[in-house]
Order: sequence, then C-alpha cells, then structure tokens
Amino acid sequence: MFSTRTPLMPHQRPAVAKLLPTRVGGLLMDMGTGKSRTLLELAALRQEKFDRLFWFCPCSGRDTIRHEILKHTTLGRNDVYVFDDKTDERSVPRDRRVYVIGTESMSSANRVVLAYNSLVTERSFVAVDESQYIKGPRSKRSQRLINMSARSRYRAILTGTPFSQGAVDLYAQMSFLSPKILGYSSFWSFAQNHLEYETRMDDFGRKRRTGRIVRSHNEEWLAAKIAPYTYQVRKDECLDLPEKLYETRYYRMTGEQRDYYEQAKDEILLQCDYDDWSPVKIFHLFSTLQTITCGFWNRTDPVTGETELIEIGHGRLALLLDAVAEIPASEPVIIWAKFHHAVREIRDGLAGIYGPEQVTEFHGGITEKRRAQELARWRAGARFLVATQDTGGQVYTFNEAAYVIFYGDSFKYDKRRQAEDRNHRIGQTRRPVYVTLQCEDSIDERIAQALARKGNALEEFQKNIDKYRKDGIKKMAIEMVRAL
Repeated sequence: MFSTRTPLMPHQRPAVAKLLPTRVGGLLMDMGTGKSRTLLELAALRQEKFDRLFWFCPCSGRDTIRHEILKHTTLGRNDVYVFDDKTDERSVPRDRRVYVIGTESMSSANRVVLAYNSLVTERSFVAVDESQYIKGPRSKRSQRLINMSARSRYRAILTGTPFSQGAVDLYAQMSFLSPKILGYSSFWSFAQNHLEYETRMDDFGRKRRTGRIVRSHNEEWLAAKIAPYTYQVRKDECLDLPEKLYETRYYRMTGEQRDYYEQAKDEILLQCDYDDWSPVKIFHLFSTLQTITCGFWNRTDPVTGETELIEIGHGRLALLLDAVAEIPASEPVIIWAKFHHAVREIRDGLAGIYGPEQVTEFHGGITEKRRAQELARWRAGARFLVATQDTGGQVYTFNEAAYVIFYGDSFKYDKRRQAEDRNHRIGQTRRPVYVTLQCEDSIDERIAQALARKGNALEEFQKNIDKYRKDGIKKMAIEMVRAL
C-alpha cells in the first residue's frame, strides 16, 4: 500500500472527483497545473483495484516522472522501474508497482513492445502522459498502445495540448481511452463525419485528396461526447496557483558523457595545486563540468596545451524539445542558455521542427545591431527567443512570453532572479511558467541547491574548500571535487 505525501491544490480536487468514478479519463491540464500529482491521487485511491501502473511519457521525460512519483508518494525507488535501452521481456522485473516507459519506444524498440505486452493485464492501470504523442491514428506507436492497453482495467491520458491541429488529434487519444466515447470503429468513419480534406484535380480531371485537412465539422458534438470523460483547466483559470509556476525536468548522462565528466575532474585535480584553489580555478571546474552536461567540452590537453572541441551525445536537447511540445503552439517561449555552443544547438534543433523563421537569437556572439533585429523579429511573431543570461538577463522586458525554459542555469541566484524578472514585470498579465532542465547526479544538482537557498554555488563551494584547507583536511577537499 502507498499514499500521497503532498496535498492537492483546490483545482486538482474536482479533477479527481470527476474521473475517479470512471475507468477511463483525460486530464487536459496546462503545464504547471499538476497533471502528474492529480494522476497519482487517482492511482492511490484505486490501488486495491490494480496491480501495476504503466506510465508512458516521452523518452526524455522518464527520469522526471520517476522524480515526481518519489516526491509525491510514499513509493520507494525499488517500487518504480524505468525502462531503459536494455529492457526486454526476459530482464524486466515483474514485482514493481509502477513502470515508466518511453512512448516513442513503442514504435522503435520491439523489445520494449514485447516486454510491455508480457506485463499488462486486465488488472493494470495504463496512463499516457503527453498523449499528443499518440495523436496519429495510423502510427505504429498509437496502434500498439491502443490495442495492447485495451485489456487494462483503467486508462488515462494527460496533456496540456490535446488538439494542436484540431479535431483530427482527438480520434487516437479517445480511442486509447475507449472507442465507445466517440462511437466510431475506424478513423475513416470519424473523418467522414468531422474532417474536410483539400482536393485537387489530377491529370485525368478527377478530384483527389491531398491529405491536408482544411477544416473540421461538428466540433460541438465532439466536445459534448468527450466532456463526461475529461477534466480541462488552463493555468490562468486556477486562482489558487502561485504567482510564478516552477517545474524541473530531469535526464541522465549517457555512458560517454559520464566518462568525459569524470575525466575532466581528474585532469583538473592534477593541474591544480591543493593550496591554490582560487575562485578562478573553481569557476573553471564548474564551467567545464556544466559544458559536459550540455554536450560539449573545450578540452585543453594537460601535456601539449592544445585545445580541442569534443562534442558529446546527450539528452538535454531532447528534454527541451519535449518541454516545448507541451506548450500551446500560440505561445512565445524564452529559452535561457549559458553557452554559445548550446545556443547554436538549440537554434538548429528548434528550426528543424518549427522552421528557422520561428527562432531568434540574443547573445554576445552577434552584434548589437543584429540583436536588435532578432528581438524585433521575435516581437513581430517569431515564437522562440534563444538568449544568454549574460546578454539578455538584465534591463530588457520580455513580457510577451509567459513560458520560460532554463536550458542552463547561472551559478548565482541574483542572475537567475534577474532572468526571471525579464518577463515577470509590470505589464505581465499571466502567471509565468519557469521550466528548469537538470542533469541528475551532476554539477546541476549543486547549482540547483545553491539557487534554492538564494545563494551562489561558487562561493559556497569556495567556503567549504577553504574550511578544509584551513583544517588541513586535504582528503575532504578532494572528495568534494569528486562528488560534484
């Protein structure tokens, strides 16, 4: 048996009350309103009626979901199993209460499909977080999840953006819950009644569909059909929410990243005299480790003195892109990065999905004139402003955006607060949402702890180093570095 350990907010209580009597339901709740906490309450209240909770989410969000479960419930680490790149039907443990699975794996990894299929039964609870990932009715992942999960006792979807492309997104998500909700046995019959496609004349004078949907029909009827099974709330409707909303998204280093991360610590320890741990050298240590968590390392060879750029595979960008996918398409977004290399990677990643015209840059690597042009372009309708805190974190007002993502954080609380204040100023009429991306078991954790105390991560580390040096405990100082 398990219980929840954090209280529900007032707007979450009616969500639980509405969905608890039904076996299937959708939590259509904006980012920052607590979808995960609401689902965990439903799970706790139903726990005697199901054996396993399967929680599907974007692959980059698996560690975040694990954190949420451990934060909000009495479940322990051994109660939660996160599917990884080695999980298969033979290796997956069968005694866990919760299984966290990457949604994309249901189309890309047959071993995950077979493992899930071997676990899910009529006494299961299956939830699909960010259910817009299964909105394509003909996609392999949607069909597999719908068909295999049909045997489960309880099913739920969670999303803040259920209909990003209109009614067409509704069919697969509702089919996962139950085909009885909409009453259609196929997407073809749904499309015949609700979707109008663009047509063109072919070479023989016949009308042909192009595949592009030009409008939806009977949307009021669809809304009425799903209403008994869904709870919807926007953050601006929740009067109980705090003035600012905060979320942290987590990911883990790859094996290659971890190797470079430990190598960097070893090389810096070899180059630094124990008696000369100056603020400059501590800054170099922190910055180096932070760049590696962001997927690159400007390494100076300790023997030759030559510098090379090492690019490292990482999950931070995928975590960012998944966070962006949860934000309504009409919303502008500010992304605070710390390094120019990261800015370029973010720019290219966003441009590849949303188009280069939707991405603007604001950092010290471009001229002041260009920065003014980029800012004007963002204010004219480009969706993403990718900026560094050193350049855009002071003076400017960015009230156009209510959503902010911290791709990499400053070491100082004052800088973080100033960056938040860029869009939390007089003239901001909405509750801003601040999403922080954090690498587990890394320098990110020490920075986050210092910021939570409204402190300076560098200064706190320096004080501890100085204390051990004063007491002559060299071993403890070295262990502090190795623990970063």
